[in-house]
Amino acid sequence: MKLHHLKPSEGSRKDKKRVGRGRAGAGGKTAGRGTKGTGARTKLRAGFEGGQMPLARRVPKLKGFTNPNRVEYAVINVETLARYFDGEADPAGMLQHGLVHKGRPVKVLARGEIDKALVVKAQAFSAAAKAKIEAAGGRAEVVG
Repeated sequence: MKLHHLKPSEGSRKDKKRVGRGRAGAGGKTAGRGTKGTGARTKLRAGFEGGQMPLARRVPKLKGFTNPNRVEYAVINVETLARYFDGEADPAGMLQHGLVHKGRPVKVLARGEIDKALVVKAQAFSAAAKAKIEAAGGRAEVVG
């Protein structure tokens, strides 16, 4: 048996109904489209809502703007610094430990407790984080 000998089994396939070929086959005259109206005459574009104001025009557009000068910081908390560092913590060390993402300035936030004196170097500090670091006997240095 070869590929060109194959054909579907008897009765498994049905011929397509050919409409609009006269009254005899009962698929003539209006050809199953009913009488009059848009559906009988033409196709409509996708999303057409019958003349009602379309959804794309009913929904309000986005308002406001995105500040092009916004600085996105890589944030780190003092509890994380206390867990990973002894003595000095700088952005390069934080990156090496996988605590911050590359290419972003680092900001230190105040979540958690710090119980050791650390010299923390970062681009920005929250006021509470700076207070916690200094209360533990450390220093918060802002680097460029």
